[in-house]
Amino acid sequence: MNCKFIIPVVVLLVSINAFSQNEKTPTSATTQTKSLNGSDNNELRINLLMAVAGMPELNYERYIADNMGVGLSLTVTLDNVENESIRSIILPYYRVYFGSKKANGFFIEGNMAVVGVKEYNYAYYSSYYSSMYGYDIISPSYKYSTNFGFGAAVGAKFLTRNNFIGEAYLGIGRLYGESTTKAYPRIGISLGKRF
Repeated sequence: MNCKFIIPVVVLLVSINAFSQNEKTPTSATTQTKSLNGSDNNELRINLLMAVAGMPELNYERYIADNMGVGLSLTVTLDNVENESIRSIILPYYRVYFGSKKANGFFIEGNMAVVGVKEYNYAYYSSYYSSMYGYDIISPSYKYSTNFGFGAAVGAKFLTRNNFIGEAYLGIGRLYGESTTKAYPRIGISLGKRF
């Protein structure tokens, strides 16, 4: 009875060990820089172009494969500019890379956005004096709204040997909601670090 129990357990352990050692070797077309289970799957960048424009953007990206990544971008307007309608952007995105190295080279991006908008809301009203002189009194106020949108971008990412990143991209997104602002920008020249 002991042998009937021990032999299947030994066969099971040997087969588990054999299958766990089966590792795919990369072909010459799909060389990998490091293992996805190891390090260098995260990236943190700052968008210098938007920072100069008064809307700094911070990006975090996580690589889910050698040629795919998901990320989150946060943008906040620091200047109190009256004609600036977009106040904040929270933007999750998905990227596909076409370079020979891990998450490097030309990419396309699909994104969604939650955009905080501040707009003028003019209220016209008449009074006794306005009817006498033929004009209405304008009372400006602000209207805050949150809108959702979808967009796309294209760009290129450049990786140095010590894991510093340079990136340039250009795109646009469409907003849906009651706001008069109907689009949001997706433009940048970013620097960062892969870790």
